[in-house]
Amino acid sequence: MKTWSLILCLVVSSTGMFAQQATKAEEKKLYDPSADAKVQIAEAVQQAKKEGKHVLLQMGGNWCGWCILFDKKVNAEPALKKILDANYVSVHINYSPENKNEEVFESLGYPQRFGFPVFVVLDGDGNRLHTQDSALLEEGKGHDTKKVMSFFRNWTPKALEKPSY
Repeated sequence: MKTWSLILCLVVSSTGMFAQQATKAEEKKLYDPSADAKVQIAEAVQQAKKEGKHVLLQMGGNWCGWCILFDKKVNAEPALKKILDANYVSVHINYSPENKNEEVFESLGYPQRFGFPVFVVLDGDGNRLHTQDSALLEEGKGHDTKKVMSFFRNWTPKALEKPSY
């Protein structure tokens, strides 16, 4: 009986370990160091123009815990996910030792100066509208839902239409 209990404990603990590894593997897919950021942005701009949206560049890397936490927060909160999906084409742009995408970051005014994650909003023509320091969206030990919602609302296409202000 003790042998079966020991085997069962090993199976259960190894299953949890594999689940953790799978979760970490999924997180690593958030930012793709091999992706061509210029192509990612061009495709997002084209899609945004067609759909009447803006582009939200979520710039960071798989090494950045705050980048992963921000993405999880937005995807876990229906109101944030809804406003993001309705108004933005969202793209994760990698910054890592393997690929710093230096030319792209330079063309966007060096947003990495704010730390990571950092967000850049582009219009449907690819013009940079805003660079958002994510530290301003934090409260305590995480991103504040109200601050993130305000950021998303303030840079929607509708918010920038002249009749709205």
